[in-house]
Amino acid sequence: MNQASDMIKLYSTRILALAAEIPLTERLECPDATVMKRSPLCGSTVTVDIKLTDGKISAFGQDVKACALGQASASVLASVVIGRTVDEIRTARDALKNMLKNDGPVPASPFQNLEVLEPARNYKNRHASILLAYDATLEAMQSLIATV
Repeated sequence: MNQASDMIKLYSTRILALAAEIPLTERLECPDATVMKRSPLCGSTVTVDIKLTDGKISAFGQDVKACALGQASASVLASVVIGRTVDEIRTARDALKNMLKNDGPVPASPFQNLEVLEPARNYKNRHASILLAYDATLEAMQSLIATV
């Protein structure tokens, strides 16, 4: 496969659709925690606001300034994030990282739509951007749990 067709596969219609329709992009007015993460390689940033109730995400907002791959990843997260625990977010982040870096399996339900990012495995310079929303969400949750 040549480089042009690899890029077409990487930026599939589905990835572009997810990037165009990111849920929960309104920042929260009074979040319990806010974390901004930046990829030093590409400059992508994601800022996440969360509210926790009984150890689960009860409200979520994000500002995503990333490539289409980072946006698609944030879109998948936002579509299933409400009601998730820190363990579920950590498991999803670790599975996504394993899928990208070690050719691991697609993350389990409800994060199975991350399979759309499998073609990004060969683009190591994009991995940090893809993981930003998960890293920020996990850090925000851990900061709250540590204070309880």
